[in-house]
Amino acid sequence: MSAVLKAGLIGLGSMGRHHARVLASLEGVELAGVVDPMGDRNGWAQGAPVLTTVDELLALGVDYAVVACPTGLHEKIGLQLADADVCALIEKPLADSVGGARRLVEAFESRGLVADVGHIERCNPALLSLRSRLEAGELGDVYQVVTRRQGPFPHRIADVGVVKDLATHDIDLTGWVTGQEYTSIAAHTVSKSGRPHEDMVSAVGRLSAGTMANHLVNWLSPLKERFTSVTGERGCFIADTLTADLTFHSNAAVTTEWEALRAFRGVSEGDMVRYAIPKREPLLVEHELFRDAVQGKPADLCTLRQGLLTVEVAEAVLESASSRTTVTLPAPERTGHGS
Repeated sequence: MSAVLKAGLIGLGSMGRHHARVLASLEGVELAGVVDPMGDRNGWAQGAPVLTTVDELLALGVDYAVVACPTGLHEKIGLQLADADVCALIEKPLADSVGGARRLVEAFESRGLVADVGHIERCNPALLSLRSRLEAGELGDVYQVVTRRQGPFPHRIADVGVVKDLATHDIDLTGWVTGQEYTSIAAHTVSKSGRPHEDMVSAVGRLSAGTMANHLVNWLSPLKERFTSVTGERGCFIADTLTADLTFHSNAAVTTEWEALRAFRGVSEGDMVRYAIPKREPLLVEHELFRDAVQGKPADLCTLRQGLLTVEVAEAVLESASSRTTVTLPAPERTGHGS
């Protein structure tokens, strides 16, 4: 492997264009080629050769490829890369089915190839800080994780619904920040946009250490919101991943003298702290980590097996909504979100 890695990009759509921008300026990486059967209609390829097939890209001798095509093509293209012994960063969700995700895990693991799922929230400064603070025990016991992810309808998505496109962000980040797995999930979905897939979901889950998880995700709101709160023994963290802000609301450290409140045996409001966090672009951080991993350096990636767990929970959400029952999830085969 040369000192400068040759990278390829498959898909030049709304997410692929951002990958192209980052890859073109990433130190130690050359953007060798971009695959998109529609060509570069918007000038997003950053001057790299624009190809029509993955075979043409492989012929360039790339060291790794970024898969940013529609979700329904992830399995086919990922398996093609694995067969060619090419490392891969695959956009989330890993695949459009549990079976497809498992086949990708097996293909890359059996060949010892570096592979990553682009769950970009793991690189968000607010969530990175939140996770490190939870690991340090600053919150004590974690009682509940609540996420809200909503915004206007995205015309770019046609092959999956809001569960696999958006809720997978929250499923992954919840397991990742808490170091726990989902053990059960119950959900309701609706479709109001006239398409076959759901565009709103409300889900309640239970994690392996007893923590509750609540997710509200939709494509039906004029308000764009990316909210995560984690409530525990010592207070509540709130992360806004749009602005990468993290705040902590602590339980009161002093006893109230107000008679009406003194009889209440719950918590009361304490100090609020807003943390100063360096705010690097999450996509750049994600690419730096993957580059380092391909070079054999330590890097905290979202493994394909962790991506598989997220697809399993997403399908359980859809199963629960369809059957109107709570779905119990099996224990993961190996390391999960907490690894």
